[in-house]
Amino acid sequence: MKTPFDDSYFMQKALQEAELAFEKGEVPVGAVVVIKDRIIARGHNLTELLNDVTAHAEMQAITAAANFLGGKYLHDCTLYVTLEPCQMCAGALFWSQISRIVFGARDEERGCLNLKTKLHPKTKIEGGVLEEEASTLIKRFFIEKRNLN
Repeated sequence: MKTPFDDSYFMQKALQEAELAFEKGEVPVGAVVVIKDRIIARGHNLTELLNDVTAHAEMQAITAAANFLGGKYLHDCTLYVTLEPCQMCAGALFWSQISRIVFGARDEERGCLNLKTKLHPKTKIEGGVLEEEASTLIKRFFIEKRNLN
């Protein structure tokens, strides 16, 4: 039986989180953590609001998922994030032992793949899911930000 919950469905939920970040004046990156077709955690960038360089969407979602599960390991979980994780977030994902990472847009400068950041050996990573939508949102944010300054 085919499930309606596929990578596009969950990336759409991550994009909704990114929109919340956009509305708050944050770089619009959103994330959700899923286990068995159920969203157990959500997050979006809060670096400006919290005045905290570590308050990336992935970090918010990792913490929320660990709290939900009652443990630090995210086995059998998938992180959906609208932008390729940075080196810091990839490091946290390594330690969480998350099973899978799915991202939307590539980050050619600071992304973990370009920087060859190691992930946990059991973690699978794939990108390009709703890439155009994720990329468009980030580009729109920076265009608007430049026009305000």
